[in-house]
Amino acid sequence: MMAVTAIVLLALAGWTVYRLRPVKGLAFVEPGQLRESANLKGEAKLVDIRDAVYYEQGHVQGAINISLGRLPFVWSKELSPDEPVIILSCSLYQSKRAARMLKNRGFRQIYAVRGGFCA
Repeated sequence: MMAVTAIVLLALAGWTVYRLRPVKGLAFVEPGQLRESANLKGEAKLVDIRDAVYYEQGHVQGAINISLGRLPFVWSKELSPDEPVIILSCSLYQSKRAARMLKNRGFRQIYAVRGGFCA
């Protein structure tokens, strides 16, 4: 019984560390910087990774909606690894997941809105 508890606690600790670890190459921008910096928005693709229902309720003009679950399958229809990408999400965890997916597909310029753009 003690061994099972130790294994569960160890797995939980590993999962927590995995979720919190930084993503190499992911840079954060402040929500105000996104609004003010036409240069960053002009050259980068805005990718809203929320579900389509939330995207339809309100989104940043010019953003592409590719929900996090669809991102591994349809990213190539709208995105190119040569272009910078700004991830719009309501949570840091989802932003990091999306950044890892894109990084594994060759993206080098990945940004995310700090604190989630929903705030």
